[in-house]
Amino acid sequence: MRGLSVSVLLAGFAFLTLAQTGRSADEPLVIRVWPQVAPGETQDYGPEKDVPRNDPVKTTRITNISHPTLLLWRPAPEKDTGTTAIVCPGGGYSYVVVDKEGSEVVRWLNSIGVTGAVLKYRTPAREGRPRHEAPAQDAQRAISLLRHRAAELKLNPDRIGIMGFSAGGHVAACASTQFEKRLYAPQDDVDQTSCRPDFSLLMYPAYLADKTTGALSPEVPVSAKTPPTFLMMTQDDGLGVESAVSYYLALKKHKVPTEMHLYPSGGHGYGMRLEPVHTASTWPRRSEEWLRSGGWLNRP
Repeated sequence: MRGLSVSVLLAGFAFLTLAQTGRSADEPLVIRVWPQVAPGETQDYGPEKDVPRNDPVKTTRITNISHPTLLLWRPAPEKDTGTTAIVCPGGGYSYVVVDKEGSEVVRWLNSIGVTGAVLKYRTPAREGRPRHEAPAQDAQRAISLLRHRAAELKLNPDRIGIMGFSAGGHVAACASTQFEKRLYAPQDDVDQTSCRPDFSLLMYPAYLADKTTGALSPEVPVSAKTPPTFLMMTQDDGLGVESAVSYYLALKKHKVPTEMHLYPSGGHGYGMRLEPVHTASTWPRRSEEWLRSGGWLNRP
């Protein structure tokens, strides 16, 4: 994926124009999430690296992420709605799948007029800390950062949502339910800006509930203030549909506008690559319809 190897170089120029940075339109704008060391970091994980996997279809799985970044792509100007979705890829809190559940998703978002920003959150899970804590901190900060600098980036600060896959769905759910109190001490003026996402899309989300009892996980305290949510999962997902169903029922209880799709087959971790034989492959179309019905795709 272009842009990963130059993230450190570009981070200091995150808010310059394409002409000033020399980037081509297909390269992401790379924005560093934290001004200095991320909260609670006490160990040097070394340089970021790709975790190889013997799959017939290549995926890029990045680990040893100590300096989280946003990789931001904008849609064509004639399509731009001003809406932004921060995309949290999966990876079981061991790595971040930056293509299959990241840049490929952003290409689809761009096609419907949405700016997409892939969040490379901290992995692997930090020893002695809840595995979701550091990534959820990164997500809170990322939302505030884009909203705080919306004018510079030509984004609508009232149209910044979050989207997550698998473990990234857990990260997105944490950000969607924990926004009244930050999971870290404020760093600067950015953290005076709201970190509540305006909408949330959770694709085959992991860890939202106990698989046996269905009890909602304590780190996702759904309330009436949780943003409108789109949920999708398949019945043959090894994580079990209880994760998504329990979250849906909590949203319903609190009268949060919610749409949920349960499909018979597809498994887990397919991103944009599911074969058409599975009806779950239509999830991008269903998501687009949901976003459109909520007014997120209306052009200003």
